[in-house]
Amino acid sequence: MSQDWDAGRLDSDLDGVAFDTLAVRAGQHRTPEGEHGDPMFFTSSYVFRTAADAAARFAGEVPGNVYSRYTNPTVRAFEERIAALEGAEQAVATATGMAAILAVVMSLCSAGDHVLVSRSVFGSTISLFEKYFKRFGVEVDYVPLAELSGWDAAIKANTKLLFVESPSNPLAELVDITALSEIAHAKGAMLVVDNCFCTPALQQPLKLGADVVVHSATKFIDGQGRCMGGVVAGRGEQMKEIVGFLRTAGPTLSPFNAWIFLKGLETLSLRMKAHCANAQQLAEWLEQQGGIEKVHYAGLKSHPQHELAQRQQKGFGAVVSFEVKGGKDGAWRFIDATRLISITANLGDSKTTITHPSTTSHGRLAPQEREAAGIRDSLIRIAVGLEDVADLQADLARGLAAL
Repeated sequence: MSQDWDAGRLDSDLDGVAFDTLAVRAGQHRTPEGEHGDPMFFTSSYVFRTAADAAARFAGEVPGNVYSRYTNPTVRAFEERIAALEGAEQAVATATGMAAILAVVMSLCSAGDHVLVSRSVFGSTISLFEKYFKRFGVEVDYVPLAELSGWDAAIKANTKLLFVESPSNPLAELVDITALSEIAHAKGAMLVVDNCFCTPALQQPLKLGADVVVHSATKFIDGQGRCMGGVVAGRGEQMKEIVGFLRTAGPTLSPFNAWIFLKGLETLSLRMKAHCANAQQLAEWLEQQGGIEKVHYAGLKSHPQHELAQRQQKGFGAVVSFEVKGGKDGAWRFIDATRLISITANLGDSKTTITHPSTTSHGRLAPQEREAAGIRDSLIRIAVGLEDVADLQADLARGLAAL
């Protein structure tokens, strides 16, 4: 948008409004057309009034769009809305959730820096650190997620980042974000939290002391399994570095996907409440079924971190994992017997999905790495959608009958 345009009353006054209002309206800056919906800007480049105008924008001396690899109005609207919801100074959108993690480490770390990573993270996240970041001189060590003393003991003089998922994929493990941020800051390190499973509707890690939040927007932010994207949120000084990385390397979000995510955010709070309610019912039901050895869901009183989840989250999320009798064979029989639930490794969809983590999302890890992360062959993960719970229970009963 040109700095000469003043929308005035066309834009909403959002001072002091609540989360749900921000989820619907934050980030939208109406054009002279006066559109009510969020517009899509499909353009690779932008036209300048004069050569001097072009030079000033490229130099960053005046605001305005330059090239859609790093500035696009639709993408910016999504970034501003996420920043508002996470309580961040700025957010930066990326092509995928993995690109968001890539951008954080490439922007904030250098060769010789040390990063501590939770053992309880997505398999591809471990692969990114092990196969690529280590190759370029970043030191990486792994710590059990919930053991605060282990994090404190593992920090070195050159530790730059602590990276966690909380809740984790797929076991719904948590870490006390406030306590871990204090440990990190006391030794000059930053805490990065993957907030994908909760979204800002259920948890705002920056307000708990974290420095950077990352998301796979592909999941609950979209909410319907339509497209891929990621986002990073934090302080302006950190995001400036990440913008610079995206400007040069180019793993940026498309305007169309940004528009899809804007639509997803409008219903995020409602959807997450429904996801959580369905997941709670299913977790409680599964815990009572024969053939189920253990259920992993922080909403259960049997979960070792139930009280922590109550303190730092507004809900317990949509991902329920459970272990069945019969190891891998039993897990596969269970999954194959279902007829309603989708067999896919994606999550965050309105449709419930089921997967076998040790041979899909974590299948590229060595057996000892899976064991260290608690990913057993008997483990099944379901990402609970928005269907009728009775229908989901009936479908899972087919799986139980196959054990």
